Amino acid sequence: MPRLLGVEIPAKKKVAYSLCYIYGIGPTRADVVVKEAGLNPDMRAQDLSEEQLNKILHVITEHKWVVEGDLRREIAGNLKRLQAINCYRGVRHRRGLPVRGQRTSTNARTRKGPRKTVGVTKAKEV
Repeated sequence: MPRLLGVEIPAKKKVAYSLCYIYGIGPTRADVVVKEAGLNPDMRAQDLSEEQLNKILHVITEHKWVVEGDLRREIAGNLKRLQAINCYRGVRHRRGLPVRGQRTSTNARTRKGPRKTVGVTKAKEV
């Protein structure tokens, strides 16, 4: 299993698809990396040599793309900043509610979690 930027990419998949396992690299960027590194798009990740892995790393650093830990840290910092200044978006993040104006009276179950029934108890039979 090849290892790039601290991530083990799947060996059996094509290079472009396996690069998508790196946080911050999607399908479009993966295609750009494969093209600029001069790799065969049909090549599998397990067939990559050390030289080819270095070419991939060089392309990523050359473009100055923020990936993996740095990107995760940057996103977490952005959320912490929003919460610290008590802006509307920060408050919604803190409460675990939808941030971008969606309705919450119905729906929003992905963000709010499963329903919590309140105030309904079964009466004991005498």
